[in-house]
Amino acid sequence: MTRNLRVFYNSLGTPEMYDLIRSRMGAGLELVTLDSDDDAERFAKIADCEVAIVAAKPLTAEAVAAAKKLELVHHQGVGYHDTVATDALTARDIRLALTPEGTTIGVAEHTLLLALGAARRAAFADAELRQGRWHVNALRPVSVELFDKTVGLIGFGRIGQEAAKRFNAFGCHCISFDPAMTPSPDLPAKAASFEEVVETSDILTLHVPLSAKTQHLIGADEIARMKQDAILVNTARGGIVDDAALASALASGKLLAAGLDVFEGEPISADHAFCGLPNVMLTPHISAGTRDAMGHKMTALFANLARFRAGEALNNEVALVPA
Repeated sequence: MTRNLRVFYNSLGTPEMYDLIRSRMGAGLELVTLDSDDDAERFAKIADCEVAIVAAKPLTAEAVAAAKKLELVHHQGVGYHDTVATDALTARDIRLALTPEGTTIGVAEHTLLLALGAARRAAFADAELRQGRWHVNALRPVSVELFDKTVGLIGFGRIGQEAAKRFNAFGCHCISFDPAMTPSPDLPAKAASFEEVVETSDILTLHVPLSAKTQHLIGADEIARMKQDAILVNTARGGIVDDAALASALASGKLLAAGLDVFEGEPISADHAFCGLPNVMLTPHISAGTRDAMGHKMTALFANLARFRAGEALNNEVALVPA
């Protein structure tokens, strides 16, 4: 009898999340999960698995070395550059596939949530109200509306375009920079240069992967060139923004506010500079983390694993090139 394909889930989840994943699995698959976020357990369990699913928790070279039977790594999203030890995969001819399905809407909606929350100091107002402090007038001078604001999007793929549609619905004027995109009047934002997007946006939002080219894409120099009282939103990846430079600009009043779902080091601690600032709305890397998105992702991912078992071509496979 053919053994089930053993699929290791590299991130620690809740029983409810594991149940959601298993509900989308087809026949012939066995999900192997963690009871703790401990590398000793991780390495022991991945050792007997042919497939590993990677999410926010990086799959390190050490984990790949422990995975003696590993044939395929399947990212449940698309941002593999900082979450998968691709050199280790390449050295052993282990394949890598991505799951673009399910991410777009959740991240686009979360981008709007952070923009609105930052513009209105929503997180600060909520926290203060729970402590009995009623800021009915104090936030008026530092709160703004989205209507009629210029929104600049750096990166204009699936997520950037969906975010722009939602900003347009609020009466914003959207401009975008993405050298990979061909300008078109059918797109929901007008193409612009990187400099124009940085320097003229009231709200600047990021939608690019983290790579050597995008590391600190928004650093101290770029922040200095942003409009006074601009808002920065990042639902892409930590490291695209220089967190120290951003914290300084927020503390000094150079920028009005920020909405951040990702950070240079994750998780951040309670004493992080951002946590002491009233003009920052923070969420713990959850922009794609909805029940709806997870269901769509797992359906697409396990359909790809069925192709893998059948020896068929994979959807969204990454062509890994030796370093």
